Amino acid sequence: MSQQNIRKEVMKTLEQNIDAFVQKFLIPPEKIWQPTDFLPHSQKDNFLEEIKEIQELSKDLSDDFWIVLVGDTITEEALPTYESWLMDLDGITQHPDNGWAKWIRTWTAEENRHGDVLNKYLYLSGRVNMREVEITTQHLITDGFDIGTASDPYKNFVYTSFQELATYLSHNNVAKIARKKGHKVLAKLSKIIAGDEMRHHMAYTAFVKEIFKIDPSEMMLAYLHMMKHKIVMPAYHLRESFAQKGSLFNDFSMIAQRIGVYTGFDYVDILRKLNDAWEIDKITGLTAEAEKARDYLMKLPARMAKITERIVIPDTKFQFKWLNPV
Repeated sequence: MSQQNIRKEVMKTLEQNIDAFVQKFLIPPEKIWQPTDFLPHSQKDNFLEEIKEIQELSKDLSDDFWIVLVGDTITEEALPTYESWLMDLDGITQHPDNGWAKWIRTWTAEENRHGDVLNKYLYLSGRVNMREVEITTQHLITDGFDIGTASDPYKNFVYTSFQELATYLSHNNVAKIARKKGHKVLAKLSKIIAGDEMRHHMAYTAFVKEIFKIDPSEMMLAYLHMMKHKIVMPAYHLRESFAQKGSLFNDFSMIAQRIGVYTGFDYVDILRKLNDAWEIDKITGLTAEAEKARDYLMKLPARMAKITERIVIPDTKFQFKWLNPV
């Protein structure tokens, strides 16, 4: 049997318990928070006063902070792209009875709320040129991206395990900065978005852990592949109006590192956490090739930490069309 067919069989095996995964890691719409829970209520008498308060507080947050928040928002709003590549995995079909398709649609519905609430909050803040933000979002969806996994579910689940934890860290760190500046509502909504991302991270790491039990060597090799090629960030094609694809990402990434929202050390820490979560040091029955892969993966965080320690982040003032002057 080919590796592709083996992966399809493994996915069918996991699909038998997909309802349990949905119930454990996702929350029904009636019970989970919704964007309006954090936004001024347009039918209340104090609606305009609440907007005024948001705008006054927003003046105290730096340009770097708003650039990162805009980038995070745009990343969340490019959700159609992420759903489309997950639906293309081996073992997943659009058929309404396909359990994996149910998972992806339900996960997408939860994720959709993040971009929705952040977009509205940016609009109300008065600090952001929303038309430029909207242009960047449209470009990001149009440009698409290649995460280097093709239709391999093993590699894709490594990616989502990593990326969900990365977005947890980013939103959580945004919450910390907002709280220090007294922006309590923004801190609270960023914190609760981070909570969603952590639940999703736990789900995808659980999928990988189950695959390790069934097909350990191929899962280990897929993990190795993703780490050797590095995790491509969903926003790596960021650009402004009339700009080349990807022209903004390096500047955006430097700013995120500079203010401590997402750094190279976070990347290394995620590697450590994945190694621990999947207990790769304890997995048995590996082929010789997979044993070598495990050895590489166990040593990788320390190697990358040494490289990260030598990185110097410049204090360059970057110009973004996304921002309005204070």
